[in-house]
Amino acid sequence: MGSVAVDRSSPKEDEPGTGREVARSASVIGIAVLASRVLGLVREQVFAAFFGAGYVFDAFVTAFRIPNLLRDLFAEGALSAAFVKVFSQTLERDGRRRASELASRLVLVLLLLVGAIVLAGILFAPWIVKAIAPGFEPDQQQLAVDLARLMLPFLLLVSLAAVAMGVLNSSDRFFVPALAGAFFNLGSLLVGLAAAYLFEPEYITEAAQAAWSGRPIPEDLHRAASAIFGMALGVLAGGALQVLMQTPSLWRSGFRFRPDLPDLKLKDPGLREIFRLMGPAVIGTAAVQINVFVNNNFASRLEHGAVSWLNYSFRFMQFPIGVFGVAIATATLPAIARAMARHDEVDFKRTLVSSLRLALFLTVPSAVGLIALRRPIVALIYERGSFHAGDTVQTAGALAFFAGGLVGYALIKILAPAFYAVDDSKTPARISLLSILFNLGLCALLVGPFGHRGLALSTALVATLNALFLFLLLRSRVGALGERELLSALARILLASAVLWPACRLGLHLLQDVLPGTGAGPRSVHVFGSILLGGGAFLLAAKLLRLKELDRLAALLRRRPRS
Repeated sequence: MGSVAVDRSSPKEDEPGTGREVARSASVIGIAVLASRVLGLVREQVFAAFFGAGYVFDAFVTAFRIPNLLRDLFAEGALSAAFVKVFSQTLERDGRRRASELASRLVLVLLLLVGAIVLAGILFAPWIVKAIAPGFEPDQQQLAVDLARLMLPFLLLVSLAAVAMGVLNSSDRFFVPALAGAFFNLGSLLVGLAAAYLFEPEYITEAAQAAWSGRPIPEDLHRAASAIFGMALGVLAGGALQVLMQTPSLWRSGFRFRPDLPDLKLKDPGLREIFRLMGPAVIGTAAVQINVFVNNNFASRLEHGAVSWLNYSFRFMQFPIGVFGVAIATATLPAIARAMARHDEVDFKRTLVSSLRLALFLTVPSAVGLIALRRPIVALIYERGSFHAGDTVQTAGALAFFAGGLVGYALIKILAPAFYAVDDSKTPARISLLSILFNLGLCALLVGPFGHRGLALSTALVATLNALFLFLLLRSRVGALGERELLSALARILLASAVLWPACRLGLHLLQDVLPGTGAGPRSVHVFGSILLGGGAFLLAAKLLRLKELDRLAALLRRRPRS
């Protein structure tokens, strides 16, 4: 980037400018991601009702870990962060035509490179599954291998979707790419259920009737194992839909993808910069996924259902991480990348601090609410069909520990890409390597006394430490990052969240007394009534404590989303 003088002054987060624009963009992304997360939760509800938590779904979760881990490493994590940074700067300096050429060449490279990775994954699937789940029985391992081989091409589809997302985000078009996840969940759910019905019509019919009536379904491993291959086909359909639904917006934005083999220039400086950043970024952006990979290894040695309980509980984390952390990070990265392309460190820091404050304001009360209402939330969403009351207890126990790391998860999404914007992809990689090693030690230490809950606790602790180290090292690189403002805001947010906890618990007990019952209706009233009461108490406390994020959020929905 060249040598530039760094302004060491602390940014004033109240100043108008890019920080406010990022907040508006983040709200647009948040709405789209919320739709995606709702559909994702519906998809998990279907899995819980039809397959429960145990032998078959443990194998599916493990099989999907392989393309999902690679997705975070090569597609939505490292590739997205590196590409947005380089593409945004190319667009700023060299114009739309040169940026479009760069994107086209990257598409062709991905078709060749990721295609080779998919083929290698299919070939070595038995060894990969054994490394992820050494505690599985032989038949269960083979089921996971077959499912993994079927789902691995999803990686190629999601890599192409990540490039399309990067192009649109760099053009300040956030809504459609953020909505791509919703189309994945919709496609995978509809196609998956249709295919599962074709494979095992009687099983799917019986499971649907059991889920609707609220009664449990008898366990039938053979038919369940056959039906779940339909859900694996749904994963591929959802990945294809992610690519297709972004194509019209790409066309309207003026970009044309013309990957031509003779035109492929591996010496293209933009391509070389993307892959240079991706090298360490492969580790730097994937700490959480790698730690989940490690957790799967330990959980496979525990009782049947442990892998599923961790997966179901972490799904609740995807709501605030996606709606808040990912949304804010997605809107922040193009803005700070352009600021550094202009050598404007003041705007860079002001934007970043504003994003961190907004993330704290949204994720701290979310974590408190999840812990306070963990059991009724899990029961409402999952407890029907093949998912029993015992599964609710085990899933809620893991959720309580996962939620403790929610703030760390969200801040990592913002802080790690900030290093790429200042042309430093090695620091997040080093921190993530240390966090992975730390997680290994904590898992070994905590799994004995706490079982699968200890694995969730380890992941939460590691995410929190990861975020703290990233912040401190970024501060040492660029100077003050408004620490006083951040600490002051955090203290007031914690005070407001302390009011949220008793409000949620009080609301829950009152509503359970007024409307007893364990059906979907009473449980919905218990959960949503408690959330409304707790959320209202938090917002009132935040207003009294003069948290400025309230005023910002009040103005966000006035802006019309750009597609």
